[in-house]
Amino acid sequence: MFSGKTEELIRRLRRAVYAHQQVQVFKPQVDTRYDDAAVVSHNDARVEAQPVDKASTIPGLIAQGTSVVAIDEAQFFGDDLVDVVNLLADRGMRVICAGLDMDYLGQPFHPMPQLMAIAEYVTKTRAICTVCGQPASRSQRLGASESQVELGAHESYEARCRHHHHEGAGAPEQQPLPIVLPDLGPRHGPVPEQIPLRLRDGGR
Repeated sequence: MFSGKTEELIRRLRRAVYAHQQVQVFKPQVDTRYDDAAVVSHNDARVEAQPVDKASTIPGLIAQGTSVVAIDEAQFFGDDLVDVVNLLADRGMRVICAGLDMDYLGQPFHPMPQLMAIAEYVTKTRAICTVCGQPASRSQRLGASESQVELGAHESYEARCRHHHHEGAGAPEQQPLPIVLPDLGPRHGPVPEQIPLRLRDGGR
């Protein structure tokens, strides 16, 4: 989480729209954290989406002329999503899926491993570990729930690297890393005296 995966999804969709491609966006109906009918990143970038309760309903909702299909939080749809993605891709559509490849235990979060295996292109984004500041690939659950699916954001999860990730739930929350900027001195040096421009006249 917090790696910018939804933000990257939205960026690609905007590029598709600029290219005059017809786009449809889907999200799991259970994901109501920021908006019921929009895909929203943690920094509040958003795009309208159609909530669906299961992956198998997506093909029947594809409009004529759609060339790009985006699916956010793909890990919530289960293994049926793999067949749906293959079906749409075989129809000639570009399918973009965004989701977590590991759950809070650091285990593969299906169906993401299967989707990564059949994808032509895979982009893995990284968050920043809240403990050490190194690249983070794991989600640390702060609450006590042991359910694999537990919706939440900053109040429920932290990004952690492999070294600082604790298996299981209920790990203590870490204080945000302090940001220390180096002292670079004055932001602007003295303004140099303007040098007059002299043009040569007739070669003299």
